[in-house]
Amino acid sequence: MDTNQEILVDGEVNDKQTPKKTGNYRFRILALLFMATTINYMDRSIIGVLAPTLEKLFNWTKADYATINIAFKCAYAIGMLSMGGIIDKFGTRIGYTISIAIWSTFGMLHAGLRPAFGLIGFILARFGLGFGEAGNFPAAVKTVAEWFPKKDRALATGIFNAGSNVGAVLAPIAVASIVLEDGTNWQYAFLVTGALSAIWVVLWLTIYKKPEENKNVSKEELAYIQQDELNMNEEEKAVKKLPWKNLIQLKQTWAFSIGKMTDGVWYFFMFWSGMFFTDKFGVSIKELGAALVIVYVVADLGSIGGGYLSRFFIDKGWTLNKARKISMLICALCILPVVFATSTDNQWIAACLIALASGGHQAWSANLFSVASDTMPKEAVASVVGFGGMIGAVTGMAIDFALGQLLDGNGSGAYFWMFLIAGCSYLIILGVIHLILPKLEMAKINN
Repeated sequence: MDTNQEILVDGEVNDKQTPKKTGNYRFRILALLFMATTINYMDRSIIGVLAPTLEKLFNWTKADYATINIAFKCAYAIGMLSMGGIIDKFGTRIGYTISIAIWSTFGMLHAGLRPAFGLIGFILARFGLGFGEAGNFPAAVKTVAEWFPKKDRALATGIFNAGSNVGAVLAPIAVASIVLEDGTNWQYAFLVTGALSAIWVVLWLTIYKKPEENKNVSKEELAYIQQDELNMNEEEKAVKKLPWKNLIQLKQTWAFSIGKMTDGVWYFFMFWSGMFFTDKFGVSIKELGAALVIVYVVADLGSIGGGYLSRFFIDKGWTLNKARKISMLICALCILPVVFATSTDNQWIAACLIALASGGHQAWSANLFSVASDTMPKEAVASVVGFGGMIGAVTGMAIDFALGQLLDGNGSGAYFWMFLIAGCSYLIILGVIHLILPKLEMAKINN
């Protein structure tokens, strides 16, 4: 595509001169988003790696473990609504800081729990962790909307979202390095992110300001960042206050939120894979760590690759609508083979199937998050992402409850049905998104 052409939200081409790219300060901000997301997922993933060990130490049933996960997602759902609104109201600089302070505090509190009050303690600790962690993605997606033009957002989102997989990779590595086979030292696994969080907060408060307020951003880079605003009409520019009653009436909000129902599958991979490998293959904690590293390394590649994919299609001259949706279709097809994960007796084949699905999910997410910033004004992005995240968390809660009951009642055969749902759901949901939103067009919000 001619570099003097510009992609609009509805996929049309504008022949206005594209601002010259000068400066790269926005990538420093992106690096901080990557770091925060890494810490976020390391905190939340540790329990999934330790689950088989904690199940023995605390004498949990599968339903007990499901309840602990439900507490996390319940708080995550509540936090997604409240944190998204807070971030839109007070901005990403303050909102992000509050979020990471809350989740880091509750993450470290896990280490103080003992069997005498283990179940209740873990439920409360996971609740606090979930509430704090809910702020990460609304803040990160809003930051990307502030710092990157539309054509770069899927790639930028994919890059910071890759931190989720780096964190998920570091979690089993940390657990395998610190925790012994009998569970000794499990508490220390929950303490490793505290120092990283403190460093991040200092860097964030030192470095972050909006592009137009940041002296380190050149005029050329600011023009490149804000190039899409040249195509906004006066009504779109005037949007400031965005009541919830207006947002939930929009088809764009519901298209994104239905897409986020796939978070329930991702939570299944994250929190139940350790149980699955242990129940079906009887793996040790070291083997489990190796299997999960495979899963999340591929997921990491998928996150970045998914963001690059839609940018590649856009550069080929595709409309934004076509590029995003074809990219998501490819992701959905990559996830489909996971339905065979329970059919193999080889743990490494199962790990590779789950890894491919995890990579597909993360690539899907990079494009889905971009759909929110493509179709909503910046003032509404965090709130809409928060609402969608709430829908995803509620879906995950339903899966946890049903899976916990089925595993206790019927044994490991219940995993078959979950992997079947996981493999097929993305194609179905993509079809629903397309029916709701045939074109990716900017929402019209009445104040």
